[in-house]
Amino acid sequence: MGAKVLISGASIAGPALAYWLGRYGFEPTVVELAPALRGGGQAVDFRGDTHLTVLERMGLLDELRRLDTGGSPMGFVDRRGRRLLDLPADFAGGDVEVPRGELARLLHRHSLPSTAYVFGDSVTALEETPTGVRVEFRHGAPREFDLVIGADGLHSTVRRLAFGPEQRYVRHLGYYAATWQLPNYLDLPPGSVGLNVPGRLAAVGADHRDPSRAGAFLLFAAPELRYDRHDQDQQKALITDAFADLGWEVPRLLQSLREAPELYFDSISRADVPAWSTGRIALVGDAACGATIGGMGTGTAVVAAYVLAGELARARGDHRTAFTRYENAVRGYAEGCQKGGDRTGPFLAPGTATGLRLRNGLLGRRWIMNRMLAMGRQVGSTITLPDYQTELAAR
Repeated sequence: MGAKVLISGASIAGPALAYWLGRYGFEPTVVELAPALRGGGQAVDFRGDTHLTVLERMGLLDELRRLDTGGSPMGFVDRRGRRLLDLPADFAGGDVEVPRGELARLLHRHSLPSTAYVFGDSVTALEETPTGVRVEFRHGAPREFDLVIGADGLHSTVRRLAFGPEQRYVRHLGYYAATWQLPNYLDLPPGSVGLNVPGRLAAVGADHRDPSRAGAFLLFAAPELRYDRHDQDQQKALITDAFADLGWEVPRLLQSLREAPELYFDSISRADVPAWSTGRIALVGDAACGATIGGMGTGTAVVAAYVLAGELARARGDHRTAFTRYENAVRGYAEGCQKGGDRTGPFLAPGTATGLRLRNGLLGRRWIMNRMLAMGRQVGSTITLPDYQTELAAR
């Protein structure tokens, strides 16, 4: 019997880690607060050889290529709807771009044969014992695991319980973002078009899988706001207040927001944790080194999960050695990717009219865009990945 590992979070990093742990003989359990896998969400992309190598070793790359959206072209307009800038599909799409919900379902399906999933529950207390970690849950009975891994995102519960309050580690970067689904009333083609004014962006784009549906994406500059992360009505009011004075398609987008059953709303922030493990508890993905948007978080999570599982298998139960090797291998790479998230808000919604004109002028030059694309792929390939499967088989 392998070591029992509890993973908190069933988005991307959690199922990816569970998949690899299951292949190495561990017994992973994933607990997720949501009642089921989360669908929808923005498209996510993978860039560079490192991302693609891990996906290929997981046996997922061909399936993801079949789900590839082909990228998401972006257009920007002014208050009168006049086109200001068009960005091609490859600017945002990377080497492979897939809807986030599709990726989550694929990872869940591939990890399911060796993983127990518990939805609608969450960790409420952690106590390290001489032989493991005693875990209390909101609904389920307490259990003991050999290891606990926080894969529960920027607002990680495991990090809060084991490492300390969120404000020690998460820094607000000056913007908020929201997404939700609505009917494609504009009959838009794939891609998105958005109104840009200083400090704000309101965009809408067609759903890649269902042309009758669309997704709204709104982003605005603001100091850190106090609100209930679980109160959608309160969040909808904040969004409405931030965009109430804009024209173009914004009034119809806000009307659809009032009727939307699901909403994603969060600050653009980053997490910086001095040490990614304490005792038998470790962090992976955004919980350890996250950026809300633009920090290659999805690709980094998949890479980090691969390395963490491989080091645990390589260390033969010595979690201290495994956690140290994992962090030493991944931290520099993850922090390099994370820096992109610092620029996301100012790039999508520059704070001044001059900043908007400057961004549009620069990105209107193809050679500058090509340079930015090349830099993104280079950042995503700055880590050498051990071939753990071959190494372990040789033992």
